[in-house]
Amino acid sequence: MKALVYEGPEALVLRDVPDPLPGSGHAVPPGQPGGTDTLITVKAVGICGSDMHAYLGHDERRPAPLILGHEAAGITADGRRVTVNPLVVDANCPFSQSGRTNLSQTRQIISMPPRPGAFAEIISMPEENLVDVPSDFSLEKSALAEPLAVCWHAARLGQPEGKSALVIGGGAIGVGSALSLLAQGATHVTLVEPNAARLAYLQDQPFDAVEPDKATGFFDLVVDAVGYEGTRATASAQVMPGGTILHVGLGSGAGGLDIRRMTLQEVTFIGTYAYTAQDFRDTCAAMFEGRLGALDWTETRSLADGPQAFADIRAGRVAAPKILLKP
Repeated sequence: MKALVYEGPEALVLRDVPDPLPGSGHAVPPGQPGGTDTLITVKAVGICGSDMHAYLGHDERRPAPLILGHEAAGITADGRRVTVNPLVVDANCPFSQSGRTNLSQTRQIISMPPRPGAFAEIISMPEENLVDVPSDFSLEKSALAEPLAVCWHAARLGQPEGKSALVIGGGAIGVGSALSLLAQGATHVTLVEPNAARLAYLQDQPFDAVEPDKATGFFDLVVDAVGYEGTRATASAQVMPGGTILHVGLGSGAGGLDIRRMTLQEVTFIGTYAYTAQDFRDTCAAMFEGRLGALDWTETRSLADGPQAFADIRAGRVAAPKILLKP
């Protein structure tokens, strides 16, 4: 099969690799699923910020050579249309037993060894990681289930019903967070984005998309969907006394939080990572029912155009929050 292989910093090559086999002996720890994997022909796969991080050589968890990509939807060998939860966990792990599968210490994700990713024509996944897609719902939009599940999980932790919210960042996680907050009952959501082209692209969405200096005042919830020192400083400054910061972005690891203000004004800080298996299923249901909007904020390219897509994202030439690749 053809796959887009990461071969080193800013080096992606489309080349032939062996087809995966169902239950083909992934090097998974004892007790983890993997022996009853299902083959899926990939029809759409999204480029994630973590893929970009690896592409730039900044992720030691993703060493070259490696097939990246974990936001996938496709068709199984028996013809089922599915979207893929890429987190593979041990069902017997204490975190899994308590419903917090995203915190399992033995979790694996496709696009990190030992599991190759979905920038390929075929992937192999445990059956329990698949969610069936209705016949009238596109597989391209279904590939958004994974990033939207990240956002759904964050919004759920923030308990947004009846609250105002500020979202920092207009990428896929920012847009998905804004839509998830609204779907879960936020009264008003403002999203800030400094890139003029992206800001213009987002003007028809059900939230207010504005330049950073146009979002003034305090908000009950602030979602940092970027995760750099400057965005954390903004979150610290604009969260309501007694409010909550939801930190989703993974841009950098330190700096920016005003701990004194957060302490004196009893601001809650919640770090949010990935999603539980139930969050993923709930996100899919919300998508299929139209509660997350038209999901029309993507650009689609061929898998062969993947290297150029990464270069364009790197150069800031992409207005859409998400590029989907089609093998």
